[in-house]
Amino acid sequence: MANIVLQVRDLTISFRTPRGLVRALRGVDLTVPRGRIVGIVGESGSGKTTLISAALALLAPNAIIEGGRVLFEGRDVLAMTPAELDALRGRRIAMVFQDPMTSLNPVVPIGRQMVHIQHRDPASAAAKRSRAIAALERVGIADAADRFDDYPHRFSGGMRQRIAIAMALLMKPALLIADEPTTALDVTLEAQIIYLLKELREELAGTILFVSHNLGLIAELCDEVAVMYAGEVVERADVATMFHAARHPYTRLLLACDPARIEARARLLPTIPGEVPDLLGVPAGCPFAPRCPDVRPACLTAPPGTYTVAPHHDVRCLLARDADAA
Repeated sequence: MANIVLQVRDLTISFRTPRGLVRALRGVDLTVPRGRIVGIVGESGSGKTTLISAALALLAPNAIIEGGRVLFEGRDVLAMTPAELDALRGRRIAMVFQDPMTSLNPVVPIGRQMVHIQHRDPASAAAKRSRAIAALERVGIADAADRFDDYPHRFSGGMRQRIAIAMALLMKPALLIADEPTTALDVTLEAQIIYLLKELREELAGTILFVSHNLGLIAELCDEVAVMYAGEVVERADVATMFHAARHPYTRLLLACDPARIEARARLLPTIPGEVPDLLGVPAGCPFAPRCPDVRPACLTAPPGTYTVAPHHDVRCLLARDADAA
């Protein structure tokens, strides 16, 4: 356990809605080793945001935790008191949100915001200011001391995301959660953010949980990958295995849709037929069965188990079980 920063065990979460219970996560397992970058990938609605929200106990009031645990450095986050969570967030676990313009306060200078998030530290105001300026310089903000009192709208989208990363890393957390931090950025800025995260991981010897729908970013940045579909982790492996020897049909189709893998010119991009199932009524069998090109009768009657097909490679699919038994 000393080498594990975050461990999610059999986590099941639903949300109360006027239409009934939405089964957002079902039996999710995830391990984030110390010093590694673990990626989570999947279509919209797969449960990625719910999973990382559970890691910080930031679930909506209508959430119901039906089972499972979220262990951070051996302690269950979901069982912590408000005071314990307050001490954890920002100091031991930090988060970079998808849109820096909504995570930064638009009416407060960025420097004042960076000083405010150090409120638990007994250091002097001057020391906190110096630390904040150094953090901005580390992420490549030019003339950081002169721009310390600028408002967020004075910075470009890429610079705002760099500022958000600097704020998240200011207290040197044990775990950084990045929730699609490059979604609103162009390709050039996207590459800069990925390079920055790699550089900071080496410099601070930190651990990152990186959430994205972009397979290219996952391949470039991550050491390990978990693929989510309809509230379940359907495949887990190291990044090389995932991209070259994926076993779950959903993972294979997801990879086939990656524009970077398309060799011939075409008018239409490949897509996965069908839709993500309505989580108000999860199918009795495998949730991917209605869209799966390899579906079998057994897939429709009972949910599949998770099978280890190789060291550190787990697949939630009956095909994986049957292939290993053959």
